[in-house]
Amino acid sequence: MSVFIGAGVAIVTPFYEDGSVNYEAFGRLIDMQIEEGTDSIIVCGTTGEASTLTHEEHIECIAFCADRVNKRVPVIAGTGSNCTETAVYLSKEAQKAGADACLLVSPYYNKATQKGLIAHFTDIAKAVDLPIILYNIPGRTGCNILPETAAYLAKNVDNIVGMKDATGNIGQVAQTMLCCEGRMDLYSGNDDQIVPLLSLGGKGVISVLSNIAPRVTHDIVTKYLKGDTKGSLELQLKYLPLINALFCEVNPIPVKKALNLMGYQAGPLRRPLTEMEDAHAAVLEEEMRKAGLIE
Repeated sequence: MSVFIGAGVAIVTPFYEDGSVNYEAFGRLIDMQIEEGTDSIIVCGTTGEASTLTHEEHIECIAFCADRVNKRVPVIAGTGSNCTETAVYLSKEAQKAGADACLLVSPYYNKATQKGLIAHFTDIAKAVDLPIILYNIPGRTGCNILPETAAYLAKNVDNIVGMKDATGNIGQVAQTMLCCEGRMDLYSGNDDQIVPLLSLGGKGVISVLSNIAPRVTHDIVTKYLKGDTKGSLELQLKYLPLINALFCEVNPIPVKKALNLMGYQAGPLRRPLTEMEDAHAAVLEEEMRKAGLIE
């Protein structure tokens, strides 16, 4: 059984100006997402600035999200680390906090071998009873989960059940699906490639776009899975300029700017991220106006 099918939001972590977590704003964002049809909440991922959260904040954010969602949709906790022991700790705490699954990014900076990746993910998966979704984003981590490695894990570790793919390499995605023989659920990690990955058997997307356009993101997936491939493609292409604007600077800089423009009080970014360049912000605002998200 899939952890979720459809559009999951890689939700931001709102901060006050002093840098502390704004749980009031966080709760409003969570409720808005569910009301607008989002199929899953992914908390403390890249978009949630997990790399700048203390362990205590990380666990508190997961617990808050799980409590606020209250089983309305699945909560997937980002618990990956470049230290296996840390990832085990965070995953165990996420399970205690009420998460429904864990999202494990490939270990960054260390640049593990494929053998190391197998050992890393196996150790974490065996430490918890939750389903595990792997997260392959070599552009950020410097480490690529190869198709054969994904297939080995899918076939030999029962609770490794999915992969979020943000490689941008459609050929590798196809090879991964071939090697996994139906044992690995696929989710797009790139909003500009939702339809291409669905065409390879994907179950949905873990989305940045969904932070500001949850209904649209949900509909791109739902239309495709219901057989309206033309309608799905039309939405994918219609919102491509907005998607491009959301990634004109490193995520989550633009999406936090967008949410603030919409009045959702996402707040500032934690260093080393800084506020958006004025020229890029102007492009983002224009695309948001065209999409009807702001006046």
